[in-house]
Amino acid sequence: MSLLLDGVRLRHPSSLLRPGERFANLSEEIFANLLTLYGVDWLYEPLEFPLAWDENGTPTRAFRPDFYLPATGNFIELTILEQRLVTKKNRKVREFRTLYPEVSLQVVYRGDFFALAERHGVSVAALSSRAA
Repeated sequence: MSLLLDGVRLRHPSSLLRPGERFANLSEEIFANLLTLYGVDWLYEPLEFPLAWDENGTPTRAFRPDFYLPATGNFIELTILEQRLVTKKNRKVREFRTLYPEVSLQVVYRGDFFALAERHGVSVAALSSRAA
């Protein structure tokens, strides 16, 4: 991803990664860099919320939202999966909201994420082939 400024090719700010940061997929990396571009502080997958427990009280299933925005107290979950996989994630989101109604969670779906990416000159074709 690059931009042209006075004939000089520059990297798009959304492609700049913070040192040492690792993401599960390219869409999370781009989203993190867009948050940084706009000066929004964020944490990547800082908490895991149990959704089910065994008879000993040990968590057996959990949900870990992609981002936490400390300034607003909001969690963000990117859901840009193929439609056949979205149903499973939506089920987890519903369970999460039932068990943790006091926690703010915003879900960003595929169409909204791709529109955001396009507005910033990020190739949706490249994302579509690598989206998770």
